[in-house]
Amino acid sequence: MLQDPDLISLQEVRTKVEKAWAAAQRFRAFTQEQVDAVVERMAEAARGHAERLAQMAVEETGYGNAKDKLAKNMLAAERLPEELRGIRTVGVLRERPEDKVTEYAVPVGVVAAILPTTNPTSTAIYKTLISLKAGNAIVLSPHPRAKGCTCATAEVLYRAAVSAGAPEGIIQCLTQPTMNSTNELMRHPRTAVILATGGSGIVRAAYSSGKPAFGVGPGNVPVLIDTTADVNAAVRGVLTGKTFDNGTLCSSEQTIVAETKLRQNVLNALTANGAYLCDEAQAAALARVLFSRGTTVNPDLVGNAATEIAKKAGFSVPANTRVLAAEVQGIGKDHPLSAEKLSPVLAVHFVADFEAGLNACEAVLRFHGLGHTCGIYTADEAKARQYALRMPAHRVLANTPTPHGSVGITTGLFPAMTLGCGSVAGNATGDNITPLHLLNVKRLAWAIRPWSQAEVTPVMNQPDGPVSKARIAAAVDRYLSGAPAKPANVASIVDKFLESKGVIQTCEPCAAPKRTPEAPKPEPAAPVAVTDFVCEDDVRQAIRRNQKIYICSKTIITPSARELANAQREEILVLTQR
Repeated sequence: MLQDPDLISLQEVRTKVEKAWAAAQRFRAFTQEQVDAVVERMAEAARGHAERLAQMAVEETGYGNAKDKLAKNMLAAERLPEELRGIRTVGVLRERPEDKVTEYAVPVGVVAAILPTTNPTSTAIYKTLISLKAGNAIVLSPHPRAKGCTCATAEVLYRAAVSAGAPEGIIQCLTQPTMNSTNELMRHPRTAVILATGGSGIVRAAYSSGKPAFGVGPGNVPVLIDTTADVNAAVRGVLTGKTFDNGTLCSSEQTIVAETKLRQNVLNALTANGAYLCDEAQAAALARVLFSRGTTVNPDLVGNAATEIAKKAGFSVPANTRVLAAEVQGIGKDHPLSAEKLSPVLAVHFVADFEAGLNACEAVLRFHGLGHTCGIYTADEAKARQYALRMPAHRVLANTPTPHGSVGITTGLFPAMTLGCGSVAGNATGDNITPLHLLNVKRLAWAIRPWSQAEVTPVMNQPDGPVSKARIAAAVDRYLSGAPAKPANVASIVDKFLESKGVIQTCEPCAAPKRTPEAPKPEPAAPVAVTDFVCEDDVRQAIRRNQKIYICSKTIITPSARELANAQREEILVLTQR
């Protein structure tokens, strides 16, 4: 019988992954209606236990508060299922009759879900629902400091799933999580994809596991208050986000940036809305207790109340203090309070003008927050667009608390507890993770043109040897000057090529090629129906046909599709109202 705790944890991983894999093979045969029934039953159960699980999370971890943990649980158990309804994830996803292509969903199999200590129950609900919605099984690896509440959440979801007809073993949760067991889970041959939420170390481990992974980097969210904004309303919004679950969400506000002309208004609004303005000595004391080894957050202070953090820093504040605010003179390692703090502590930085504000916000993101989230309060849409284009972040939120906006509570973004930070942060995607990230798309494609039309011209295999670029250019020159071309088929080749580009047209009745000054540009395509899902192949087809793809706020766009569209000079994806 095994006695070594580490060996026991490794054996638990192997046993539970095999159970999940066996369940996934049976779950693949479920219809969309059966899968949706399982998801709905799990969501219903999660809603029924949301308050209890929130209280368990606070008691076990000491992070945040039960009221806001309940709100996060309900985001995953109520708002998320609303968004999932109607999304196809099983069988035929879509038919494209004009191209004779049929797209099928293929579940990946077993999802390895690495969970954080800051949001242990809401993240467990979220990851389990999107994994099973995509037709997969899931194995949850809790943070050691949150294994009790995470396993309790998994049990609620598992009982509900099985009662709705899901195979036994479809949801598994490690009861003895260690770093070694988490690594074993990520590297297990049966693991298909990793959803990693946590510190930068675990995210790096996920990406180096040899498996496909969706990991999220740290957040260090700047918020620019523009001169056109209602300063008091903006500060209220910032403090609402900063105090949400005591600042434990990685998309919570970290630094306010504003022009110096707004300084007094901003400081007055902070104190009027429950913030305590620290003096220079108190700010230095805060930095000493909040961070260890540079800007690594002290885990014992994560999610503590502002009054408790002040007490541990050696000074007292009024009992109704919501946030500790400290003015900083710069951004970076010499100003540690400009880093992510995971608590109700807020840096405030004043600059000369809007351009300097852009520079400061970009600096905050580059100081441990690349790719994540940023915010702006403004009444000037042009400035909001300028800010969005400039910031190296994948969620740019206007006039909303950033935690609420980033996870889809106050915005049209997909409701998610895993927020990708894109390639700039070493992540596989910049999207809010959805079920469509957890399945593959298989395509049945019929021939739509004869092979003879697509056959490559054998110019490189002429009897007198390979044709160089110089010889091809010379043949084209001879053709355009009216001289005979050799080999004989080059003229025909050039005819077809130039005609396809609109450079020449065929004259009647002589059928001789006639050059035209310039072919007219094609008329813009008529508006098409708003699409719900866009993949890379859709974008390629649109580029080939010189068409637009009309999308709305609920359209799911795969990362590769978005990157291909963004690489084009002309706009391909057009946002419109449904």
